Amino acid sequence: MHKLNQSYIKFVVRKALEEDLRPRGDITTDLIASKDEIIKAQIIAKQDGVLAGLEFCKTAFKLIGSEAVFTKKISDGKKIKKNKVIAIIKAKKKTILTAERTALNFLNHASGIATITNKFVKKISKKTKICCTRKTTPNLRTLEKYAVKKGGAHNHRYNLSDEILIKDNHISASNNLRELVKKAIKTKKIVTVEIESINQLKQIMGLKFKRILFDNMSSSQLKKCLKFCKNKYQTEYSGNATLKNIKQISKTGINRISVGAITHSAKSFDTTLLIR
Repeated sequence: MHKLNQSYIKFVVRKALEEDLRPRGDITTDLIASKDEIIKAQIIAKQDGVLAGLEFCKTAFKLIGSEAVFTKKISDGKKIKKNKVIAIIKAKKKTILTAERTALNFLNHASGIATITNKFVKKISKKTKICCTRKTTPNLRTLEKYAVKKGGAHNHRYNLSDEILIKDNHISASNNLRELVKKAIKTKKIVTVEIESINQLKQIMGLKFKRILFDNMSSSQLKKCLKFCKNKYQTEYSGNATLKNIKQISKTGINRISVGAITHSAKSFDTTLLIR
């Protein structure tokens, strides 16, 4: 995963604030009297879950008002119960009112990913890893992959430059799977080959690369392929893994299960901000 640092956080949050404030700023808050008065507000969880994205939330308030004091009552990666306080903000009225939605959007999005990820992780055996994919929101991949880790899962490759993943369309475009894998091995990069049948698996057996990805297979097909591999490769499954079937997939002995849904279909975590 690319590094999650203050420079990245400020860049992403600033862009989100600009989206909310251009071209004339917060014209509703401008109507309020004594908007420079210092007040307090609480962010409260409206459901049980796992938190992530608190630094993004904090940064939204700090970028609007440098006077803002953001006090976390819990850390990223920790479980929280409904109605518990997540954080307290002490700042000017205008700072809290203007930054509120952007701050909560980041917190809710990241926490939603961490929460659903944790549900998947709790369903599987300890020998299997849950991994995310590149099915992420454009320009928010680093945040989303961070949230996945806070939910207890693992990151797949970050982008197309990290590792070689030979998928069905690469195979169709090359016309020769075995030769394509041989070329990939020569790059010295980590190589994963996606296969959809035992026939494809037989074509690449004996070649020395790291991982085989079994795509959209039934449990019986997957078990046959795993037996055929004889632990010579790291193994991974992908394709419509859900909370209902993830345990069954894990029981096959697969090393990794990639789940696109933990990023592309995560429900936003529910929080509220209340001025006290």
